[in-house]
Amino acid sequence: MTAEEPSRDAAHAVRDTRDTEVGASIGPIYPVSEVTRYLRELLEHDPHLTRIWVSGEISNLTTASSGHAYFTLKDGRGALRCVFFRNKNTGQRQRLANGAAFLVYGSLSLYEARGDLSLMVEFVQPEGVGALQAEFERRRARFEEEGLFALERKRPLPRFPHRIGVVTSPTGAVFHDIQTVLDRRWPLATILLQPTVVQGPEAAPMIADSIRLLDREQSPDVMIVARGGGSLEDLWPFNEEPVVRAIHGCRVPVVSAVGHETDTTLADLAADMRAPTPSAAAELVSPDRLDLEREIDGRVAAAGLVLERRLARAREATERSRTRLGRALPGLDRLRERVTTLLDRSGRSLTQAQLRRIEQVTAHVDRLRALSPLAILERGYALVERESGGSAGTAAALAEGERVRLRFRDGRRTARIEGNVEP
Repeated sequence: MTAEEPSRDAAHAVRDTRDTEVGASIGPIYPVSEVTRYLRELLEHDPHLTRIWVSGEISNLTTASSGHAYFTLKDGRGALRCVFFRNKNTGQRQRLANGAAFLVYGSLSLYEARGDLSLMVEFVQPEGVGALQAEFERRRARFEEEGLFALERKRPLPRFPHRIGVVTSPTGAVFHDIQTVLDRRWPLATILLQPTVVQGPEAAPMIADSIRLLDREQSPDVMIVARGGGSLEDLWPFNEEPVVRAIHGCRVPVVSAVGHETDTTLADLAADMRAPTPSAAAELVSPDRLDLEREIDGRVAAAGLVLERRLARAREATERSRTRLGRALPGLDRLRERVTTLLDRSGRSLTQAQLRRIEQVTAHVDRLRALSPLAILERGYALVERESGGSAGTAAALAEGERVRLRFRDGRRTARIEGNVEP
C-alpha cells in the first residue's frame, strides 16, 4: 500500500455489498492492518512529519531495562507519545526529567500492532536555547558519534608550507587580511585562492565543492577555510553536513577561521585546528621569517661557541700529549754526545783501516812492479816479441830467419833470427 492510495490486497478483497434496507451501496472495506500500515506509510513519507522539532513538557517518563526511554511530550492543548531507543539516547537519557521543557527532534511513526502514534526521538535539547542552537547540538552529537571530531585524527600543520590554499569569498576583508599576513610573515609560499559564496541557502554545497576542488586539483600543503563574523544564521552554512564532511575528508590539514573568536561552528570542530580570526589562521599556517632569521643567527652563534670550545679542548689535549711525550723521551743531549763519540770513534777506526789498506796496496804494487818485465828492462835487458804477437820465451821457439821485435827500456827495434840455437 502506498502513501497515495491504499492497495487492494488479494487476501482482503473488497466486499461490494448493498444495504437492502436503505438501498445505498457500501464502499470498499479494509482490514485494520491495512489501514494502520497505510497510516504509518503516510507518516513516514510526509516530509512535514519526518525529522521535525517538537517542543513540550516531559511527563510519564519511564526507562526500560533494555535502555529504551518512553515519555509523553505535552503542552496545554495536546500530548504526543515519544520513544527514545537506546542506540539513540546514549549520553542523552540523563537529561530527561518529568516536568522539564524540551525540544525534541525525531520522526512520527505509527505502531501498527496497537495503533499508537509516536514520535521516534533522535535528539533532545532543553528548551530555551533556540531552535538553531538545538539543531547545532543535535548535529554535533551525531558527528561526534561518527568520529568526525576525534582528536586522534587531528593532523599537525606543516612548518614550512610551499602552497597555502584559501577557501573564502574573493571580495571583502577576509582574503585581504590573510594575504597581508602571509606576505609579511612567509612570502616564499604561494597562495591558492578557491573563491566561494560563504552565506545564503546555496553556500554550503558551494563551500564543500570548493574544499574538494582545491584539495584535489591544486594540492596545497595546508588549507584555510575562512569567513568573517556574523549571526548564527549567517554562519549556518559552516554547520551543514556537506561542509563538515568535506573538511573531514580533506587530504591536507585544514585550519578553520569562521566568524569571531566567540563563534563556534561544526566546521571548526571538524578542522585539524581552529583559529579565532582569519588573520590568526594565516599566522598559524606560516612561520615568521624574522623569527627564523633570529633562530638561524642564534644557531650559528651557538655552533661557533661549540666549535671554539672543541678547538680549545683539542689544543689543551695536544699540549698535554706533547708534555707527556717529552717526559717519556730519553735525554737528547746524552744521545747526541754518545752519537758524536761513536762517530769520532768510527772516523778514527775508518781512517786507520784506510791507511793500513793503502800501505798494503802500496806494498803489493811495489812487489808487482818488481816482478814486472818492464822493471827488468830498466836493468838493461830486452824483451823479444814475435811479429804475430806474444813474447818468445825460449830460443827454440824462434825459427831461423823469423823477424822479431826487440823491446828495450827506451823503445823497440826490429831484428832477424840467424844461426842455430846455442846452449
